[in-house]
Amino acid sequence: MPTRIPLETGVPWVRLETTPEDWEAADPQLLANMLGRLHLVRAFEEAVLQLAGEGLVHGPAHSSIGQEGGAVGSILGLTSEDGVSGSHRGHHQFLAKVIGHVAPDLDLGALVGPELREVLQRTLAEILGLDQGFSHGRGGSMHLQWLEAGALGTNAIVGGGAPMAAGNAWAQRRAGTDGVTINYFGDGSSQIGSVLESFNLAAAWKLPVAYFIENNQYAVSTHAAEIAADTRFSIRGQGFAVPSWQVDGMDPLAVHLATQEALERMRAGEGPAIIEAEVYRFFHQNGPFPGSAFGYRSKDEEQEWRRRDPLQRVADEMQRLGRIDEEGVAAVRAQAVDAMRGIVEALVEPDPESKTGARRIRPELWPDPAFVDVGIRSSGEELEPLRAAEPAEAQEWRDIAFVDAVAEVMGERMAADDRIVVMGEDVQHLGGGTNGATKGLVDRFGAERVIGTPISENGFFGLATGIALDGRYRPVVEFMYADFMWVAADQVFNQAGKIRHMFGGESDVPLVLRSKVAMGSGYGSQHLMDPAGIYAAHPGWRIVAASTAADYVGLMNAALALNDPVLVIEHVDLYGKKDSVPAGGLDYVIPPGSAAVRREGSEATVLTYLSMVDRSLEAVERTGVDAEVVDLRWLDRASLDWDTIGESIRKTGNVLIVEQGARGTSYGAWLADEIQRRYFDYLDQPIERVTGGEASPSISKVLERAAIAGTEEVVAGLERVRQAWGGN
Repeated sequence: MPTRIPLETGVPWVRLETTPEDWEAADPQLLANMLGRLHLVRAFEEAVLQLAGEGLVHGPAHSSIGQEGGAVGSILGLTSEDGVSGSHRGHHQFLAKVIGHVAPDLDLGALVGPELREVLQRTLAEILGLDQGFSHGRGGSMHLQWLEAGALGTNAIVGGGAPMAAGNAWAQRRAGTDGVTINYFGDGSSQIGSVLESFNLAAAWKLPVAYFIENNQYAVSTHAAEIAADTRFSIRGQGFAVPSWQVDGMDPLAVHLATQEALERMRAGEGPAIIEAEVYRFFHQNGPFPGSAFGYRSKDEEQEWRRRDPLQRVADEMQRLGRIDEEGVAAVRAQAVDAMRGIVEALVEPDPESKTGARRIRPELWPDPAFVDVGIRSSGEELEPLRAAEPAEAQEWRDIAFVDAVAEVMGERMAADDRIVVMGEDVQHLGGGTNGATKGLVDRFGAERVIGTPISENGFFGLATGIALDGRYRPVVEFMYADFMWVAADQVFNQAGKIRHMFGGESDVPLVLRSKVAMGSGYGSQHLMDPAGIYAAHPGWRIVAASTAADYVGLMNAALALNDPVLVIEHVDLYGKKDSVPAGGLDYVIPPGSAAVRREGSEATVLTYLSMVDRSLEAVERTGVDAEVVDLRWLDRASLDWDTIGESIRKTGNVLIVEQGARGTSYGAWLADEIQRRYFDYLDQPIERVTGGEASPSISKVLERAAIAGTEEVVAGLERVRQAWGGN
């Protein structure tokens, strides 16, 4: 028989319960704050449900009534410098944090002062989609953010905030503070990959982040037992060496005490924690009806949980201790309700067209429709102090391989700006990663600034986004292959790309993502794609693609200075190319709106980028077509050089868009549509395009070549253009 040796994880997993002595030992002001915040949150949520019932909440109203004990209990011990981020059901988390910011010690006899009233009104205004909301109505119920108070933002994507919370904690630790971050999510998120990836990153790097699981037993209607073998979701911590606490979330003091133990550990630099609070939402997933109305739970179950209401628990304990009487509790409740009644009246009014006494949003409070696209990205004014220069105008040059220029410019910028950190898989090893693009960086700047990550793109890219949002650092992330963006698609597109606009156009996201196109290298369908077309279709991202080492320097310098997420696309065909850069230094920038005309011509305009620039120039020489070849360099909608493109089209009347990759994910499809809208009157024929085939490239050398565009395909494209205008 084999020997069987029991294994242990070595980290604690405990259930914490309060005793009467814990309540007796609790600071009276702590209990007053607890009771006051609970009633403020409850009255606020009741007002939201009332407005939702009247049809005045556009979109969901995810009530947290019943779950307030978890948020209030855990946030009572935080300062404004600590951060919290939440889920789609996050009103209570946001309110508990911002109340603590403006009124850290509540007076139960005068509960709502002017500053607190303003914060409550701005929160309700945001949920109603009004201009005076924290994000001017763009975020609504599921996206609440007030960075000044440490409210980092609630998140409509289940589990979407976990990686960014880890990033915020990374920045807090790196800055030398004792700040911590708490990320709130539910039982459903406990199965989400980005959450588990974040557990691993936080544990491996000892980040001061707590993952707070509000286990309310249900998704929309599916019970936790239907989706997990063990519904004690704090058990997840055992798999990642993260100490965990389980508490009764209807007992706010138990939550507070468990959180205090976790905070002590995190502030001491001992790493992350998991807290699971068993709570219950008294209403359905969304709206003013109980879950029993939809048949997935019983009225008896709901009544059992209602008898454990956290507001009543705290009131009962305070009365037992003589800290308040029944009339005092009623007065706290009345003050909260009266404050919310006045706030609602400030935002809504009787509808003059209604015959039934219905109300409407006060018309003057809606945002200006002209605000719809404001703040998708920064204005770019951050580039104004920098030296803009066109490399071609340099007088002296020095030889360098393209990939060495990639590493050299990053080293120059890291030396000049200690906010820049580089992270990605293997970037710290192999003499500069898998291609040498980070060569020498770890030797110069150490493992604290050149960080090797686990293979978890969703986790580490989201972490980098959280670092960027903190504002003290500028992360540069490497995806080893562009195709890996699909693994991280939520964090790349739903989070980093949308955050600035979603939160009112005011959240900088200074983040660079480097990745490479590997067509021709034989790595097959899942490692070779050109990502330009995908990123161009998603707002918020800027995109650069250099065809020369000198351009790469200027474009990367601009990317590192912008306060937006910037995708920097590289091509393996260019890495080993013998190239040159200006000898006078690498501190210049090539700003957005700076295409380069590589060859002037009068018969056709060729628009291209990356390695297809050289192939297009070669094809022009083969055909004899007098084509103007424009190297786009900046590819996103806001950064394209429409002046240069338009001037060329007006001169030639014929357009050929050249790219190497697959037709389905084509960048040129979007570009062709935009060109015909802008320059239709100047076109002598339909826009012609050169792309790869429909399928992704295969491993076979022959099939791979057949799937991608090269010089021969550009020659054929130019011939089609010439035949259409009847040229010789």
